[in-house]
Amino acid sequence: MWCSRLLSYPLSQGQCSSYRARAALAQLNHVLEAELESIRGAGTWKSERIITSKQGPHIHVEGSRGEILNFCANNYLGLSSHPEVIRSGLEALEKFGAGLSSVRFICGTQNIHKNLEEKISRFHQREDAILYASCFDANAGIFEALLTPEDAVLSDELNHASIIDGIRLCKANKYRYKHMDMQDLEAKLQDAQKHRLRLVATDGAFSMDGDIAPLKEICSLAQKYQALVFIDECHATGFLGPNGRGTDELLGVMDQVDIVNSTLGKALGGAAGGYTTGPKALIDLLRQRSRPYLFSNSLPPAVVGCASKALDLLMESNAIAQSMVAKTRRFRSKMAAAGFSISGNDHPICPVMLGKARLASVMADDMLERGIYVIGFSYPVVPKGKARIRVQISAVHSEDDIDRCVEAFTEFFIQ
Repeated sequence: MWCSRLLSYPLSQGQCSSYRARAALAQLNHVLEAELESIRGAGTWKSERIITSKQGPHIHVEGSRGEILNFCANNYLGLSSHPEVIRSGLEALEKFGAGLSSVRFICGTQNIHKNLEEKISRFHQREDAILYASCFDANAGIFEALLTPEDAVLSDELNHASIIDGIRLCKANKYRYKHMDMQDLEAKLQDAQKHRLRLVATDGAFSMDGDIAPLKEICSLAQKYQALVFIDECHATGFLGPNGRGTDELLGVMDQVDIVNSTLGKALGGAAGGYTTGPKALIDLLRQRSRPYLFSNSLPPAVVGCASKALDLLMESNAIAQSMVAKTRRFRSKMAAAGFSISGNDHPICPVMLGKARLASVMADDMLERGIYVIGFSYPVVPKGKARIRVQISAVHSEDDIDRCVEAFTEFFIQ
């Protein structure tokens, strides 16, 4: 046998098969170790710090002493550990169980799922909504179900990876326009007139730079060229706009944006889950055709309970959402006065631009020593030469918390 000739001693058929399997695994390990080493060598290795407390403005981190100020969570409204949100999750867990052990259309739809979908559509002032396990799944599920080879999708070049991956799955004609460049978008829309449907897809707020899509201009071009508008509102829902409904409310175009995808895993309780909200016919189609919806288990009742209470708190009062504005401006103005360059436009994502990848990494580690939890971002997450530390402001940060964060940044350069 081949194995026997190779090893110069006889092997049974079973031993030979086992040897080939081990050889294949060894080859795989060789390939993986080379790939992992290339990531380490490029300085882009991502280590995971271990938190030993609830999510919040003050946390405990394994290996660090005392409380750490957390300035890098998507916990924009501080609802991840809000007592009413937690209580609602516990009540749903007790009443409806740990999970459904089913997809929605078999035996995985409870009244709390339908109630949350109704609440989401009411919050966004849309006709209907559909829940997913995450907004990544929502983005993976919409373009393939909606668009055909007769259609076209026009995507901002800096859209989130989930939008990019979702678009890759569909068979529509694909156009990519320069970041927030309306002249380039118009040229692409002109070229796309030959297609049946045209869908412009953009993040409402871009997570790496903290800038906000020019939705007024996008909607104006969409009307001119008979296109639909889709926005991903993961970094806007709950805190942008007078009532926290997002960038379309902030910019006064709620009636011109056709489809909204967003998350329950950031401002709205921070647990998990995503959704699409828009025309009822679209939502009905997604229930029939969207693969992540059809082949994924229903959201766990505890997650549904937490998100539902978060939306209740938002719809009862806009005070939490409005508190973000002053705190964001305080951090941005103090950092600018200290000589730092902050990207973005009045968004609680405040990228502190540093340029060099090693500086961002070393500075983030130093900040943790000073009691501030932030993370450095560098290529390939952001373009080369644009490394940064992304600071994120939460409604539950105090003014003293914000001032201490600014002090820690300035101390790094005068040590």
